[in-house]
Amino acid sequence: MASQSPRRKQLLEWADISFDVLVRETDESFPSSMNVEEVPVYIARNKAEAVIASAEYQRYEQGRIVIAADTIVELNGEVIGKPNGSHHAVEILTKLSGKVHQVITGVVMRKGDEERAFADITQVKFHDISLPDILYYVEKYKPYDKAGAYAIQEWIGVIGIEWIHGDFYNVMGLPVSRVVKTLAEW
Repeated sequence: MASQSPRRKQLLEWADISFDVLVRETDESFPSSMNVEEVPVYIARNKAEAVIASAEYQRYEQGRIVIAADTIVELNGEVIGKPNGSHHAVEILTKLSGKVHQVITGVVMRKGDEERAFADITQVKFHDISLPDILYYVEKYKPYDKAGAYAIQEWIGVIGIEWIHGDFYNVMGLPVSRVVKTLAEW
């Protein structure tokens, strides 16, 4: 798995998938003209390619599958990634409050020269969340490593989400049932 996300690790463990974590630093920028749904797949592909090019990966038996993923939040055509600090996290959550946004996770799976890539989209609607609640969440949970500045399985998800349409686990960072299905096809 080409991700150091503890949530993705947990989801693969829950699915009883045996894996190793192998991560390489990658640039998470993308062309500004890119279609929003393509952005997380583009970033995930860069993560997969960086791992495949690494000397450490070359030590594995040939044909070892690499799974890479990236999650973004989209609101009114704007790509929202991870916050760069507490003020930015508060700004992001204030924008999302009371609105429907999309959580898009791009997954790239590589086995030799074969690639399977897809994006999974889940719609999420927040209740109106008060500024004191947003400040409490950011201070207590420090959601700086999370797209959209929140984790659905944390306090703000429990009190703040009105509804979701789509895969709950996609919002956590990996549409694990779709990953398992794709692995089974191989």
